[in-house]
Amino acid sequence: GINAEYMGYMSSKKGKQASDSSVFRIPPNKYIHVLDNNENIKSIIIGPTTYVKKEHEDVIKGPEDMIALPPDHFCVISNPVVCEKKIPIKNDFGEFKIQFGLEEIRQSKDYPDPFPLYPGEELAKDITPFKVVENNCALIIKAIRNFENRNAGDKWLFPGPGVYVPKVDEEIEKQIEAFIIKQNQALKLKAIRDTVIKGKPRRAGEVWLEREQGAYLPGVDEEVISPMDGKVLTDKKALWLKATAKFTDIYKVERKAGEEWLVTKDMAEVHIRDVYEETVGEVKLTTLAKNQYCVVLDPIDKNGKPQFGIKELRKGEQSFFLKPGESLKNGIQQVRVLNEHQSLLLQARENLIDGSQKISAGTKWIVSGPRDYIPPVEVDILEERQSIPLDENEGIYVRNMKTGEVRTVKNVVYRLTADEMLWEKELTDEMEELLAYQAGSGGFAPAVVSEGGGRAYKQDVPSSYKRDKSRAITFRAPHNSAVQLFDYKKKKSRIIFGPELVMLEPYEEITILRLSGDVPKKENQLKNLALLLGPDFMVDQIIVETSDHARLYLKLAYNWRFQINKQDPSTYEKIFAVSDFIGEASKTLASRIRGAVSGVSFDQFHKRSTEIIQNAVFGKEKEFVIKTNNLLITSVDIQGFEPVEASTRQSLEMSIKLAIDISSKAQEDRAKHEAEQAEQRAKGERDKQAIDDQAEAEKKRIELFKLEAESASVETTGKAIAIAKAHAEAASINGKAELEQATLQVNAIQIKQKEELEILKKRYEAEEHHNQSMMELEVNTQKQLAEIEAAKFKKTIDSLGKETLISMAKAGPAAQAKLLAGLGLKGYMIIDAKNPINLFNTAQGMIASPQGQMSVPENTPQLSALTWVYLCLLYTSD
Repeated sequence: GINAEYMGYMSSKKGKQASDSSVFRIPPNKYIHVLDNNENIKSIIIGPTTYVKKEHEDVIKGPEDMIALPPDHFCVISNPVVCEKKIPIKNDFGEFKIQFGLEEIRQSKDYPDPFPLYPGEELAKDITPFKVVENNCALIIKAIRNFENRNAGDKWLFPGPGVYVPKVDEEIEKQIEAFIIKQNQALKLKAIRDTVIKGKPRRAGEVWLEREQGAYLPGVDEEVISPMDGKVLTDKKALWLKATAKFTDIYKVERKAGEEWLVTKDMAEVHIRDVYEETVGEVKLTTLAKNQYCVVLDPIDKNGKPQFGIKELRKGEQSFFLKPGESLKNGIQQVRVLNEHQSLLLQARENLIDGSQKISAGTKWIVSGPRDYIPPVEVDILEERQSIPLDENEGIYVRNMKTGEVRTVKNVVYRLTADEMLWEKELTDEMEELLAYQAGSGGFAPAVVSEGGGRAYKQDVPSSYKRDKSRAITFRAPHNSAVQLFDYKKKKSRIIFGPELVMLEPYEEITILRLSGDVPKKENQLKNLALLLGPDFMVDQIIVETSDHARLYLKLAYNWRFQINKQDPSTYEKIFAVSDFIGEASKTLASRIRGAVSGVSFDQFHKRSTEIIQNAVFGKEKEFVIKTNNLLITSVDIQGFEPVEASTRQSLEMSIKLAIDISSKAQEDRAKHEAEQAEQRAKGERDKQAIDDQAEAEKKRIELFKLEAESASVETTGKAIAIAKAHAEAASINGKAELEQATLQVNAIQIKQKEELEILKKRYEAEEHHNQSMMELEVNTQKQLAEIEAAKFKKTIDSLGKETLISMAKAGPAAQAKLLAGLGLKGYMIIDAKNPINLFNTAQGMIASPQGQMSVPENTPQLSALTWVYLCLLYTSD
């Protein structure tokens, strides 16, 4: 801290001295350079001292620190002064002599004390420690100028361990390390220039191996290319080498350029590849067991010469390495061991003698088991064959190679001869798919709609299904079916009835049936190999038109079967005359039914549909036979029909609905009438019973009066008896009169009620008739009004135009109101689309609003502009 403070102080002092003082205080180990402007000479002042600058002098450098070299350090000074016994020499002018363009290396041992830089000297390289070279390392030194016994450009090594002291005439090019050569390893070297290494002259570019183990420090005239590792050789592995130039290898064998050879363990356990050797690869030991053999191509003879085009048979047991140029034909092969059902088809490639038999080239023959067989090199094994066991229902196709004839062999254990081969029967993809599909399910193959809209057959063929093309093709004909086979060689066909296993001869094909299907019938919907004979049924849908032009959909079901006699070929040969019997039968029957329906009205057809269709199909017969293929139609059933046009279907539904409504209303009125009639009848009986009770009461009251009179007569006498009798007589007369009057009233009421019931009955009947008439009239009126309204609305919309309606839909509520007013409407309604509208209250408001002005209640649901135009038009039209 004190030194730093002192240095700061001295720096500030220095600045002040340079600016406004001529006195320089120079501390120890510092110096300054002074220029004498009168003589133009530079001098040096070394501290510690105080220097007073004269007027004709300038301090051009300093105060500067002297250079202090630590031990084993150096620095480089350019343009050094000339010294004599370390004392700088001056010239005649008093200047220091300088060696311009030269450099001087100053070491710590020569300059243990700090020293200054004299005027003209510069520090070219800062203080640097000496280079320490470790063991197994070296420095490559290069001369930069001629000195002593070296020329500029010469290079040499400074090996370690040691401390390198630099010189101004040389420089360090790089430091290198020694390469450690391990066991089973060598170093590949290259001479950069002509030189002598270890007493052996080397030419520039020459490459050699350094095999001696240990640390190797390459010289400046050597270049290390790469270390070379040795290949370990075993009893089962050899090294295949190739010479790139003529040389003598490490085994003292002279090799020529391009020569190839093997290095085995017998020669060396580890081989390090020489510089003129190229590794082609490694060769593994070939070992043959007792039941193995191999054929060596182009074998090497005892003199090491290849025998091109020669084959050599080698049998086990033995082991060997394949020499360069040798190869195995088909590798190591097993001895062919044949059992009693196996055989080999052989062919001679060249003439040979097999035992005592002379065999010519190209001859084929069979070797059968049981035995083992190793083919000579002159013989090729064409194939191995197995005896083929065949059951009664199994067969194979066999072609004779000499005659070309193909035949079917079955029900035997068969072994092919040398002149025979299995013949593969090719089928179309369609036939392959049908055989695979029906082998699993046995049903019809349906068509599906493809992505393009067309129909295609895509059967799910079992993944396990794979047909052996040389095997005789078999097909299981289902029960009550027929299969047609056609022989293209004989130009004949045969028909087989199921259940039966069909086996195809070599040139036979199964006829593929393409039948119509679906409802209504469409062509090419089903594929099958067997024709089912029935009985069965089919469903079709056709369009018919009545005489009053009512078009109807009819859904019909036909029962059918083929009328054949399996013992009479003339009857069953026709069944395949029509390729699509379903389509032809559907067209024929549909034509007859359309002709019959076109002659009757809809009402008649509705009442007698079954009779009309039965007569159309069968006529007076019970069955209908298509003689082309003996197809018999036994019955026809109508599963349903409905009108084709939507308007006719809608009108029919409305009529049925109206009839149901009228019938319901009539039943309701009839029940109401019966209830009222019962009520009137009960009321009449009640009134009659009341009159009867009143008459009985009057009788009792008369008796009471009699008793009272008798009682009064007992009590009174004379006039009283007379008066009582008179009163009694009067009362009796009155009672009789009232009784008669009540009886008459009851009769009158009964007559009146009977007449009223009769009148009420007539009136209800009249009302019922009137109501029915009015309802029919109302239906017709509403229908006509609806048509008028539809026409009116269409004309109104057409008169408005598409653009006007679009503008009305886009305009706001005010614009809509103006447009409606412009149309001459009596009433209109303006709503906010954001507020919902209650349609029930809105309708009531429209009806109850005075002067035809529509009122819109709050919270009504939001409707589109076109909807409000339609409501407003309906409102104004009403």
